[in-house]
Amino acid sequence: MSNVAGGRHRVILPAIVRLAIVGAICAGSGWLFGARVGLWLAVAGLGALYLGQLVYLAALGNWLERPSLSTIPNGIGAWGEVFARLYRQQRASEIAQQRLIDNEERFRRTISALPDGIILIDASLQIEWCNPVAERHLGVSLKRDLGLRLTNLVRDPAFVAYITAGRYEQPLLFTPLSLPGATLSLAVVEFEPARSMVLTRDITQSERVDAMRRDFVGNVSHELRTPLTVIKGFLESIIDGGSDLDSTRLHHLHLMHEQADRMHRLVEDLLTLSRLESQQGPDVEEEVDAAQLVSQVADEARTLSAGRHRISVEAQKLKIRGARDELRSAYGNLVSNAVRYTPVGGHITLRCVEQDGGIALQVQDTGIGVAAEHIPRLTERFYRVDKSRSRETGGTGLGLAIVKHVLIRHQARLDVQSDIGKGSLFSAWFPPARRIPTAGEREAA
Repeated sequence: MSNVAGGRHRVILPAIVRLAIVGAICAGSGWLFGARVGLWLAVAGLGALYLGQLVYLAALGNWLERPSLSTIPNGIGAWGEVFARLYRQQRASEIAQQRLIDNEERFRRTISALPDGIILIDASLQIEWCNPVAERHLGVSLKRDLGLRLTNLVRDPAFVAYITAGRYEQPLLFTPLSLPGATLSLAVVEFEPARSMVLTRDITQSERVDAMRRDFVGNVSHELRTPLTVIKGFLESIIDGGSDLDSTRLHHLHLMHEQADRMHRLVEDLLTLSRLESQQGPDVEEEVDAAQLVSQVADEARTLSAGRHRISVEAQKLKIRGARDELRSAYGNLVSNAVRYTPVGGHITLRCVEQDGGIALQVQDTGIGVAAEHIPRLTERFYRVDKSRSRETGGTGLGLAIVKHVLIRHQARLDVQSDIGKGSLFSAWFPPARRIPTAGEREAA
């Protein structure tokens, strides 16, 4: 408050002093030369002061039209203080603006040096800025395409469908027309209500490594299938004709056959997983009666359970567009897991219901449940919550990985809800595009 009061005094006191001087001169002149002379001098003095104010106001108005640190006018008295303050404020403003420009330029240089592509777009998908990597990845140019709609520049159907759909939970993998033979991973991050960042990453090398891994696993699994089949066959023959064998050797043969059978199932699952990963989508799609599929898998579950569980079915009459064998394999894996991990006397419910415009194939059990920290990793290969129990139940550790890849190929997702000691609900949700309308719905449409 003292600084403000001092500033006011510095502005007001010089004006009062000048008025006092003019008044003293006019009073002295009037006393010496008469009142008329004093009055005229007062008028002339006030007019000169007024004219000075107009000159300073004009100078201030001209400067405000084009404010610059180098063109601030000079003044005396109160106007000198005003122009000095303007100088300090303008200097501080220009310093802050230059600092902001430097920070922005440093930020742009930093993100331009990143190995990933970055494109800033507005709510209308118009380009606001991009770095050189994004220009190379998508074949755009900041100078040429600034302000243009991104989907008008990158015409790849998968890219356009992904950007316009507005569902960015999973990144898009595609090969851009501007980079034949390359594979890009594209993600969209919404950081403001009206702005988003499009992030691109070249994953060509990692995709090649994954392809080599898939080919290796597939080839090795294929080569192991034949010798395992032979070993299993001979073990079965020896066991069937082993009436003259002692109980110890017969027990050992049964263990060998059990492990050979487990290895055979593992090889079959690896081959299935390799085939699912090597293809983008099902070879043949057809109308699949979801209720019938659930009923068939329920019969298999009753056989696997052998009366140890109560198995019920709740299925609406719905149809899915997809690969019948893949859907049956995926749903069968979910059900077989429920049978293996539900104690004797438990209840398993198989459902087919309409959900959010799509279809959900659900398996609910009263089993041991899964802790929350394990749920995100359930679909990883060979991931086991309880390794000892998994070996006892005969699982290969690949069932849920197969389920995940089947659902990805059908643009579906797996939702898991579970409570320890109370049971689990596994739900394979298929989007509305995969649901085939019933005859009544088609007539109503």
